[in-house]
Amino acid sequence: FSFNLWQEDLTVPFTEEDYRRRRPHPNFKDHVEVEKLVTKLGKTDKTRFLTYVIASGLKYGAGEDIFHFLFKSAWHGEEAGLPIYGDGANVLPTIHIQDLASIVVNVANAKPKTRYILAVDGSHSTQGEIVKAISDGLGTGTVHVEPKKSALLNKELLQCQYDQLMLNIQLEALCVKDSLQFVWVSEAGLVEQLPQIIKEYKETRNLLPIRVCVLGPPGVGKTTFVEQLCEHYKLHHLKIADVIKQNVERLEKLAARTSKQDESEEDDTNAQQAKEHLDLLKEDAAENNGRYSDQHIVEFYKETLKSKPCQNQGFVLDGFPKTCEQAKEVFAEEEEGDKDEGEKDAKESAYNKLLMPEIIVSLDASDDFLKTRIMNLPESKVAGTHNTEEGLLRRLVLFREQNEDDVTVLNYFDELEIQPSHFDVEKDSSHNITDTMEHIKELIGEPRNYGPTPEEIKAMERKAKEEKLRQEAREREERDQHKSEERALRAKREAEWTDQLARIKREEQEMLETQSIPLRNYLMKNVMPTLTQGLIEVCKVKPDDPVDYLVRSLLSPANFLALTVIPRFEG
Repeated sequence: FSFNLWQEDLTVPFTEEDYRRRRPHPNFKDHVEVEKLVTKLGKTDKTRFLTYVIASGLKYGAGEDIFHFLFKSAWHGEEAGLPIYGDGANVLPTIHIQDLASIVVNVANAKPKTRYILAVDGSHSTQGEIVKAISDGLGTGTVHVEPKKSALLNKELLQCQYDQLMLNIQLEALCVKDSLQFVWVSEAGLVEQLPQIIKEYKETRNLLPIRVCVLGPPGVGKTTFVEQLCEHYKLHHLKIADVIKQNVERLEKLAARTSKQDESEEDDTNAQQAKEHLDLLKEDAAENNGRYSDQHIVEFYKETLKSKPCQNQGFVLDGFPKTCEQAKEVFAEEEEGDKDEGEKDAKESAYNKLLMPEIIVSLDASDDFLKTRIMNLPESKVAGTHNTEEGLLRRLVLFREQNEDDVTVLNYFDELEIQPSHFDVEKDSSHNITDTMEHIKELIGEPRNYGPTPEEIKAMERKAKEEKLRQEAREREERDQHKSEERALRAKREAEWTDQLARIKREEQEMLETQSIPLRNYLMKNVMPTLTQGLIEVCKVKPDDPVDYLVRSLLSPANFLALTVIPRFEG
């Protein structure tokens, strides 16, 4: 990048000999200063150390760097296609990261005379060629041209990466070819080695597809499980009705091109073939009461499984294949070119590893459980489906006939040593059979994708916030209810205590009144007459000290004798 960005004659590439004439882009002047400093230090004391400048092309391979945003967009299958900035005719020098590492090691060991070394592969691909190749190999195969400045709006592109993508220069690494000996990983360049580069990209970033097949009797809940798995792992739900619909629409879209005048000869041939295929499908459906024969259904599934979305993210087969014959046809290896030489044994060569599910889930349940489960479903979920009483019984009979002990589609996977995992949903007492779902997730493992998008993260945060508010509202309601119950209980206990206290007081009063009757009678008979007489005497005399007078009067010999002679009284 320290060379001039625009080269007048692209037919004559720059070599190491031209490094003194290089004119750097303003954003890469610092690079040139570093190169000069390193070169100068290597000349000051050659006995102590040697210095080399290795100027590499745009690096690719492994997890990708500058081209990562293209790989990522293609892997996600964005319908708009990949962007080509400008006319896309600018030549980009490139090199595989492992080849760059080999060059560095060889320079350290061989110590070549050339101190300024170009590290690029043998390709001279343009930006447009690279983008189109990535789109064809990993994405939808479509590209679109955008103005150069729109690249700056891409959040995944830094300014320095933009400058690198706009580079337009041819370089030839003469020193690498003539002086260094190593085995190239990608001498032909990114475009020619794209299948290998895509494989490295997926393996390095752990973006390998997850392939799952969920089987089981009708009404066991396969579709519910598959929907949850697809949502959790971001996989593609392959349901037979959707697979048929998508493939028929694809053929109709291709066939519609026959009326266009600007189509190429190849496109016209494909359109004609699609039209003929549609005619065959119509005839087949007419002969089978509106249904397609297994031959066409198997063909639809194979096309879908080979599609880029299924090969990138992965898929979950919902109740298909139903028979051993369907399984053999869908997963059969077609061409020798699909095989990895030297890696497949006899069993592996019997099926296509790119299409075969790596995990087989079998949901088991008895007929009585399935009938009860379907009968308890809401009418809204049963309406318009096969899950009526008559439809369920018919499908159950067919399923049991197709899956006897000796003949079942699970035996096909067993023979290939892909052991199905059985889950008895009848024994799962958790709400919505969540325990079984968690066991299946443990079997599959962690997701293999880029994780949630920024929009999904915001949605999850919003959902978590709403759930937190709901949880707080529930806790607040529970606290209020608890306090209300405590107040009611306390009021009840206070009322009971008050009633008990009043009863005790009443009983004590009654007891005191009962016990005071004999004493009251005694006082009235023996004490009150004398005391009354004394009080009358006090009123007559009106002494200065009535109390003292009353005492003296009561303690007079006559009264004292009457008071001291206490008759017995009962009680």
